[in-house]
Amino acid sequence: MVLTGKTALVTGGSSGIGLAAARMLRDNGARIAITGRSEEKLALAATELGGDVLPIQADVSSREDLILASGRIKEAFGSLDILFANAGAALGTPLATTDEATYHKIMDVNVKGVFFTVQAMLPLMREGGSIVLNTSWLNQVGTPGRAILSASKAAVRSFARTMSAELLDRKIRVNAVSPGSIETPIHRQEPERGRVPRLCRPGRRAGAARAHGQAGGDCGRRALPGKRGFELYARSGDRRRRRQIGALTCF
Repeated sequence: MVLTGKTALVTGGSSGIGLAAARMLRDNGARIAITGRSEEKLALAATELGGDVLPIQADVSSREDLILASGRIKEAFGSLDILFANAGAALGTPLATTDEATYHKIMDVNVKGVFFTVQAMLPLMREGGSIVLNTSWLNQVGTPGRAILSASKAAVRSFARTMSAELLDRKIRVNAVSPGSIETPIHRQEPERGRVPRLCRPGRRAGAARAHGQAGGDCGRRALPGKRGFELYARSGDRRRRRQIGALTCF
């Protein structure tokens, strides 16, 4: 196994891209911890993943939850080799009608959550480890009704650059994956509930969470030596890019 003896944490690992990434990491031999807000969904995910997966109920927008999660991982694993900061929130934010509560909900999960996830887990990260941040193709385009979501993902893209520079002395790589429109539970919610519907170009289908989970967790297939602060895009159905992105977590 490529990752035998390695340990990994996937936030938002109870469904969608996170669950698919956790499965890929486990299949490659890593010991896995996953976080999620729903105890029920975590239990189902842990059963599906099998083995000695460590499910941790935690809200990434809560520093207290993240500190407690770090303590549980330290107790169970001792240290971490891989962190996939995947948890995120996606809500439509029309300029004329979006309220302050929606702004904070998105930013608290997508920006604050990513920053303090890395901060909380950093003491556990081994020298030479890999941190992967899940951003979005929205950080590069102007999509009506998604200003706050897009801005939050642009912030995550910036984190990959700055964190990579800051962690250079510890030889910890920080990179970003930028998937296109993916068929996940977030995107299957009804539009009237404020969720973001699937965003695809006309005539193109949304990508599968399983395939893009492989992008975040498929380790050891191909190597990108020396890549830091890097972002790779995975369009729907773009297998070549998914393999390249998967290489970001190689050891």
